[in-house]
Amino acid sequence: MRETAVAFSPGHISGFFDPYYDRDPKKSGSTGAGISISLGVTARVKVLPSSKQEVNVFINNKPSGASTTKLTVMQLIGDEPFKVDVKLNQSLPVSQGFGMSGAGALSAALATAKLVGLSKMDAIEAAHSAEVAYRTGLGDVVAESFGGIEIRRSPGLPPWGVVEHIPGNYRIVLCVVGDKLSTSKVLSDETVLRRVRDVSKACLVELLDNPSIENLFKLSYRFAKETNLLTERLDKAIKAASNYGMASMCMLGNAVFAVGKTKRLLEVLKPFGSTYECVIDTTGATVLR
Repeated sequence: MRETAVAFSPGHISGFFDPYYDRDPKKSGSTGAGISISLGVTARVKVLPSSKQEVNVFINNKPSGASTTKLTVMQLIGDEPFKVDVKLNQSLPVSQGFGMSGAGALSAALATAKLVGLSKMDAIEAAHSAEVAYRTGLGDVVAESFGGIEIRRSPGLPPWGVVEHIPGNYRIVLCVVGDKLSTSKVLSDETVLRRVRDVSKACLVELLDNPSIENLFKLSYRFAKETNLLTERLDKAIKAASNYGMASMCMLGNAVFAVGKTKRLLEVLKPFGSTYECVIDTTGATVLR
């Protein structure tokens, strides 16, 4: 058996979302819209025969609990007594709306599936189910699997989940302007959840009527404001960026994503926090070797 495989998953930004939970994790997920980005997670996975099952995860060379990634790998290896070492190289911070949890689980899943003789769909299903189980994300894995600018018309994995794409490729500027946001904590607040569902449903209808990147940004900003997820500092950063393009809030994080005059966007957002530059990933998650 081949010992090592390497896979990459793009990160993902949600512009707006409506979470949905089902007893069957394959039917759980979210509707909404977002963008897969070229900054993501590369996983190097090593699988060796062992006397007992052991899964170790390292993120940027540091040992990590990484419960979502661990559960993903364990689902793929079943009861086999393998020793699995997963080394994740993560390009962006976690809990800032960049889909890093999903990208870590998905890249690890693709590399593990390659080594144990399972399909890409097996890998996607394992990563998605683990994200649902830990409530670290609902639509990221589905979006990251296919890449591009996506509209998630119905929740879950195919064939239940239906995804459409808006064509286009843009340079994207990201800026982290505040502390981490816990997706699971936000989604456990029923008042917030009700607002999220109501506003997202209206935004989805409007985006499907006019599926464009311009409309996605407009509706994403509306979603951030009407759900009260938008902080004053985030709003200042978005307004500063909007002088040189389009900008909104990454869901769910204290971060901004923007397209337009890239150099000027980097300059105006730099005073608000760490900035990153990337492009839209149009390929989706893939095994590299």
